[in-house]
Parts: sequence; C-alpha cells; structure tokens
Amino acid sequence: MTKYIIDSFAWIEYLMATERGNIVKDYIENEGNEIFTHIFSLAEISSRLSRSGIDSTESIKIIVSNSGIINVSNISSINAGKIHSKIREKIKDFGLVDAFILSSAKNMGLKILTGDPHFNSFKEAVTI
Repeated sequence: MTKYIIDSFAWIEYLMATERGNIVKDYIENEGNEIFTHIFSLAEISSRLSRSGIDSTESIKIIVSNSGIINVSNISSINAGKIHSKIREKIKDFGLVDAFILSSAKNMGLKILTGDPHFNSFKEAVTI
C-alpha cells in the first residue's frame, strides 16, 4: 500500500475538477493507496475557496471523508519549524504549512501529491 499526503494545491485541483484534479482523483480512488491530509491544509483550502466566493463547508467534508487527518503536536511543530528554517535559506517563499506537510511526509513515510513547485526538489514529492 502506498501512502500519500495530499497538499492544498492538489486538493483544490481535485475540488475544482480540473485536468490535474482528475489525476488526484485517480490516486484518491485507488484502493491500494492510503490518503492523508494535514490539518493546516484544511485552513489553506478553506481560505482559498472563500476568497473565490465558494462556501468551503462541503469541500472540507469531502476531504475529511476521503483522507485521514494529520494533527499537530509539540514535537511535530518543532520539527516543522526546523525544516522551515533550513529550507527558507534556499527557497525564500517556502511556506510554513508546506514545512508541516514535508515534516509529516518524512515522519510517516508518505509521498506528497502536489502541483506546488516548492516541492519539486524533494524526493517525497509526486507532481501532478
């Protein structure tokens, strides 16, 4: 079984039923995959949809019903902070939520399903 964490970029594509979203759909619907979402991605997705004038309530329900939600702890927050600091030396606009996703992927042995170019150089990334 392959485990994936779906980042906000990929979930937005899925929810908008774009061409890339259809690729994400294939990963989500593949019974050989286990799907996860970071809790902070829910906030990013809600914000993005709200800024587009879309009520995010149903979209968040879809995400929660199709993935395990990864929560934060003191240790995961410290690890994400360290990752964020190190990566920001090279990628100046690398986001803190991206650091949480990368930290979770490394800690849990997950692949990151993404279209976000910030993840291009990471072995954990699977680009849609």
